[in-house]
Amino acid sequence: MRVLLLRGVNVGGHGKLPMGELRAILKALGAQDVATYIQSGNAVFRGDLTATEISAAIEDAMGFRPHALVLPAETLAAVIAANPFAEALQTNDRAVHAWFCDGPPAPLSDEIRALAGPSEDVAVSGDVCYLLAPDGIGRSKLAERLERALEVPATARNWRTVRALAAMAGLE
Repeated sequence: MRVLLLRGVNVGGHGKLPMGELRAILKALGAQDVATYIQSGNAVFRGDLTATEISAAIEDAMGFRPHALVLPAETLAAVIAANPFAEALQTNDRAVHAWFCDGPPAPLSDEIRALAGPSEDVAVSGDVCYLLAPDGIGRSKLAERLERALEVPATARNWRTVRALAAMAGLE
């Protein structure tokens, strides 16, 4: 199985892509066992499609080209296993978010780390940046500046979505 993460889909009225359309696009490209999760551009499928193929097909069908990440399901399993804030999830399943980076992220500067609120923490492992934000990311100054600080295209998912995609991919 592969996991598809689209960046900036169905956010703030931009990049409208109904999940039925996404499933149809993936199937037309040859993907099998396609399933989507919520409206923000998450899918699992069988097949060897590339991020470039998927982005181009969405552009042809919908008129915009979202940034896409395609991960083997095993990568998602490794992201879950490497979560440095797993303990926090025992009391708050919304406390952790993962930024999936399209390549190695830049090291986080002291200036960026200083934006963390009293209950927040951040860690980078491989191509993933983990954010512990038990009070949510809506008002977090760290979350607001994090993607730019990573210096590579990235897309964030809350931990509930990460776990749901893992289950859909047959990992849990």
